[in-house]
Amino acid sequence: METAEIKVQASTHAYSIVIGEGIRKQTKQYLTKDYSFVWIITDENVAPLYLSDVLEACSPLQVHHTVIPAGEQTKSTDYYYQLLTEAIEHNLDRSSLLIALGGGVIGDLAGFVAATYMRGIDYIQMPTTILAHDSSVGGKVAINHPLGKNLIGSFYAPQAVIYDVETLFTLNKKEIRSGYAELVKEALISDEAIFYSFLNTDFQALSKATVQEHIHIGIQIKAHVVETDEKEADMRKYLNLGHTLGHALEAQLGYGTLTHGEAVAIGLLFAIHVSESVYDNHLPFSELKQWLQNNNYPLELHSVDQQAILAKMKNDKKNKHQSIQMVLLEQIGKPIIKQITDEDMLYYLSSFERKLVGE
Repeated sequence: METAEIKVQASTHAYSIVIGEGIRKQTKQYLTKDYSFVWIITDENVAPLYLSDVLEACSPLQVHHTVIPAGEQTKSTDYYYQLLTEAIEHNLDRSSLLIALGGGVIGDLAGFVAATYMRGIDYIQMPTTILAHDSSVGGKVAINHPLGKNLIGSFYAPQAVIYDVETLFTLNKKEIRSGYAELVKEALISDEAIFYSFLNTDFQALSKATVQEHIHIGIQIKAHVVETDEKEADMRKYLNLGHTLGHALEAQLGYGTLTHGEAVAIGLLFAIHVSESVYDNHLPFSELKQWLQNNNYPLELHSVDQQAILAKMKNDKKNKHQSIQMVLLEQIGKPIIKQITDEDMLYYLSSFERKLVGE
């Protein structure tokens, strides 16, 4: 497929999302300004595969790079502080550019560093996972706290998103599963036909063209939402479908036990389960569950402590006055935010766990 470009208008500036094959090797042409210094942050999985390409593409600019361990555990205050220290030691000034080369963890962590170093320097997202199609667009950057996911962060738009789909074909099946959960989420809040077309996806037979098409659709949905509601005052909250339980599971089980998308996949089923109870409607619970099983998503709740899960849910950023605000579906393409009482949530968790195992 040809390289595609999507424009996003943030409150501070417009930026482009470029999607294509091999475009990491043309990084310099997407730089929007003359920068005094370029700093690439990546992780131990991505660096051996793609760092040299991006370093070469930035030549002859002055470039420094940092490689950190891979995994959700690095979205922490410790690594955040370590990166700030490194920026100071290398004399980065406000005319420097940070490039986040990696998946959603790198994008969130490096983006938060960019947002806060010297009150903000420019950064570019270079996602290398399917999951990061979601997190790299819209300017939400954050680190985790042991009590909850993404509780320390900011809204800070990138200068560009450079999405080289060639990088997706070194992903393992776990990362593919993780990314497609967010694509399915975007379909559920927007369009029934798109949702069912995604359910025809077999991870054993993915082509570059199919992945690029699906990512393009997902980014278009996300871009429309964040342009309409950049600071999550209204409809951007709908992008949290599946995340009330998903984030709670990640925090309770320990970051990295499930990938973000695997946790969200369970959360999507849970949101459909609760929606059917609240609105007495029929939604594609069985169809989605079957597709998730066919593609080997882990769907067990690991006999988690429901009171502990409830406590984690109550730390969610969407909540008001310690009441859980959950994104539900009146129907596919018609999301709504509903307040759920603690008592009802515990009932839904119990009935959902029984439903998952077919009782």
